[in-house]
Amino acid sequence: MAGWDELIGQQEAIDVLRAAAAARPGDASVMTHSWLITGPPGSGRSNLAFAFAAALLSPAGNGDTDEATERQVDARTHPDLAVLSTERVIITIDEVRSLLSSSQFSPSVGRYRVMIIEDADRMTERTSNLLLKALEEPPPRTVWILCAPSDADLLPTIRSRVRSVRLRVPSVSDVAALLERRNGIDAVTALRAAREAQSHIGMAQRLATHPEARERRSSTLGLVLGIRSVPDAVNAAATLLELATADAKAITEERDAEERQQALRSLGVEPGGTVPPALRSQLKALEEDQKRRATRSLRDGLDRILVDLMSLFRDILLVQLQAPTELVNEAIRSDVERAAAASEPQDSLGVLDAIATARERIEGNVAPALAMEAMLMSVARPHQRADARPTA
Repeated sequence: MAGWDELIGQQEAIDVLRAAAAARPGDASVMTHSWLITGPPGSGRSNLAFAFAAALLSPAGNGDTDEATERQVDARTHPDLAVLSTERVIITIDEVRSLLSSSQFSPSVGRYRVMIIEDADRMTERTSNLLLKALEEPPPRTVWILCAPSDADLLPTIRSRVRSVRLRVPSVSDVAALLERRNGIDAVTALRAAREAQSHIGMAQRLATHPEARERRSSTLGLVLGIRSVPDAVNAAATLLELATADAKAITEERDAEERQQALRSLGVEPGGTVPPALRSQLKALEEDQKRRATRSLRDGLDRILVDLMSLFRDILLVQLQAPTELVNEAIRSDVERAAAASEPQDSLGVLDAIATARERIEGNVAPALAMEAMLMSVARPHQRADARPTA
């Protein structure tokens, strides 16, 4: 039961998947061989996929899970579970080929063999077409579970062969309650973290448990609120890029070193020893993987900054329109109100559009510095216009 209990605000989706896990194999009215779980970032797509997998693999077969199966699924060690996840920009075709080979095995201890692909939207068209063949003719008792932000992120041919389960954004109060229960966070901190994370569970947990994450977010908003000119915008873009780069480096650097040491040990190379020429290609492949992961980590960090800025200018717009809605950044309401008084609603809408464009450009491989500078120019524009007005 614990697997289902960790999911909040998704009872409708849980009911569908629990009923499917309790169905007899072959009962097509309830159970199907391929599923697509969609929902906004932080809604719990992966958590739901693994809870469903644990229920499918549980010996009881009644839609619930048992502790032993849950532990194996959490550790990704269950013999009938295969998982494909990536921290890089795309899922490679070789990774999918390997997963497809694994899907051909019959279940060894359970009723099903479960194949999970997290971030299925990161597959290219060619890779997706390879997966499509497996979905068209799946082996008996093999279940595919794909996760993506929306069904529009996958090829229409794949969408036509999966059953979709859509998740909703959990409420701020539900996320805060989860942080209190699971992490022992005090109510005030949990509520602020849930609100500022906009109900993104993973980000809310990070804000609630890491003071440096809260400081980074506060510095980001303060920096942008202080922009008054084009030079300010250019300098702010450079600073934000430095913050995102440092954050990404902190996340990946220690892991990269550990992976390299493990690779050297597995190749029989002593610490500090020279790598034989015949083995250098393997280390080169590892380094390329790490570079791709670093690129993904930097993009994710920049996107988190842009999402925070989007919440800021959404709040400014709400204050300008005198909307009776609670602010995401309630803790800095006075700063938001000052910014709202210094510009017009159309200015705030322009900045929101610029942020959305910057997110698209960075995801499309535009140089992050250029995308951030162009976006922050829109923040400076109202102040430039005010400075250009003739004085009485």
